[in-house]
Amino acid sequence: MSEAAIPHHLGPAPRDAAIVAALGRGTIVLVGMMGAGKSSIGRRLAARLGIPFADADAEIEQAAGMSIEDIFEAHGEPAFRSGEARVIARLLEHGPQVLATGGGAFMNSQTRANIHHKGISVWLKAEPDVLARRLRRRSDRPLLKTADPMATLANLLAERNPIYGEANLIVVSRDVSHEIIVEEIVTALRRKLGIADA
Repeated sequence: MSEAAIPHHLGPAPRDAAIVAALGRGTIVLVGMMGAGKSSIGRRLAARLGIPFADADAEIEQAAGMSIEDIFEAHGEPAFRSGEARVIARLLEHGPQVLATGGGAFMNSQTRANIHHKGISVWLKAEPDVLARRLRRRSDRPLLKTADPMATLANLLAERNPIYGEANLIVVSRDVSHEIIVEEIVTALRRKLGIADA
């Protein structure tokens, strides 16, 4: 039976199981800008590897009992970032898993250190036009609620891209099927973890 024909309920394919074994209690952490696809790709990656998926933003909202937009409005960005760092530190204790983080999470030096210590970071890097197209469809991004959202996006990218570049792996998020991106992440993980292709 070919690898593609193995039913998902039998667990990950042998090559994917090798990634999970090498990961141990580590976490695969997706970082990058809002709109890069961290949550949707992260869910598919976790399903592919047969490990849990966690979304830091969803966990923050659950812990706070309010939306991120409302947290920003009521308490400001510094309070949000402080809570975000605590939630991510807690989530990193629960590997193996795939964790999607908010766009600004990796900017926190302590969070970056925690991620490097507890897992493998993957920057889902998307071009500005791809992000702009995706984000125009969303109204729940507090950092883009400005007079010129596209200029704000350009400024955020200029500030954040050098830091995102510190991630262990870089995979380009673009307008192709999520399965292709997941396959590229899996290939990059195998290379990083020293797992030979079967």
